[in-house]
Amino acid sequence: MKRVIDGKVFDMTAEEIAERNADVEKSKIEREKENADFTNRENLKKSGKAKLKAGEALTDDEISVLFPDELVG
Repeated sequence: MKRVIDGKVFDMTAEEIAERNADVEKSKIEREKENADFTNRENLKKSGKAKLKAGEALTDDEISVLFPDELVG
């Protein structure tokens, strides 16, 4: 694997390659977690809205997603 420093191309050491691969894997895991969190929040919004329309009780998670703390006070 190669890297560029000040416009010059160098071979990466085994340690640099391992570090880069670890960083890539960490980024992938973080991105997957962010996507899962986003999906979970969207699902909570949908179920919360449906429950409001039906007159049903909301869970605490649904309430916190639909009515963030800065809105409630």
